[in-house]
Amino acid sequence: MTDHKEKRVSPDKKGIALAFFLSVLWSGNPISIKIGLEDAPPLRLGWMRFLLGGIVAILWAIYNKEKFEISKKEILPLIGVGLLFSVQLGFMNVGQNFTSGGHGVIMITTFPLWSSIFSHLFIPNDKLSKLKIFGMAIAYSGIIVLFWESLQNSKTDYLWGDIMMLTSAMLLGARQIYISQIAQGIRQINILLSQALIGIITFFIFSMFFESQNYFISISLIAALFYQGVIIAGFGFIGQTWLLKKYLPSKITIISLSQPVFGVMLAWLVLGEDPGVELIFATILVVAGSYISVRNRT
Repeated sequence: MTDHKEKRVSPDKKGIALAFFLSVLWSGNPISIKIGLEDAPPLRLGWMRFLLGGIVAILWAIYNKEKFEISKKEILPLIGVGLLFSVQLGFMNVGQNFTSGGHGVIMITTFPLWSSIFSHLFIPNDKLSKLKIFGMAIAYSGIIVLFWESLQNSKTDYLWGDIMMLTSAMLLGARQIYISQIAQGIRQINILLSQALIGIITFFIFSMFFESQNYFISISLIAALFYQGVIIAGFGFIGQTWLLKKYLPSKITIISLSQPVFGVMLAWLVLGEDPGVELIFATILVVAGSYISVRNRT
């Protein structure tokens, strides 16, 4: 994808601390989406999230005295990342509407595995090995466990929701690598605001055509939107974009392996979902396999 000299390095203590903190925050994102979907449809929830995230990005730019100026060579990459993000979030919001919070957490947190695949394809010094591939096979066996559980229990809605969440994870993995690449030559604020602008437009249009106008403003919806729009789409993306610009993607994604554990715990504590033997087993497989897959990458 690129032939310039690699400037990204392995994370230092500051990078590790920030990546772990963001990992904890991200683990609560599927849970907040599940809560928000109780009072608003998926696409409407999406454009409201994008709107809040865009406001945070603008405030961040004002604070840092950054200008939103796009050159001609940046237009196509920014449109690409904006559309990629919109499609990814669309699959995530709609998919989470059809499956449980716990299932959603496990599916979406497979994105480091997809990041490893795309990183292997497009970043010269970030290659897979046989051991890494073995780890990925273990992790994906955890996904098969969840698919099997849905089929055995006749939870066809869960199955379709799981498939959409897994697709979202794949797109998220691709977006992580794409952002890491284009961030080497495009300012962070341009990436953040382009994602927000394209997301607002696409989600608003599709919501107007395909969703009913009925939704209920509640305290839980406001809290969910604040978490998704301000905490995740604002602070989370600012921090994540900075990390991906400065450090090698695979070294950052390994820290994300804590997300399934925290996410399943939050689904149990916040949503009251009983994790069950299958979900716990799937979590162990995904975390263990992902760790083998992305640790000590050379």
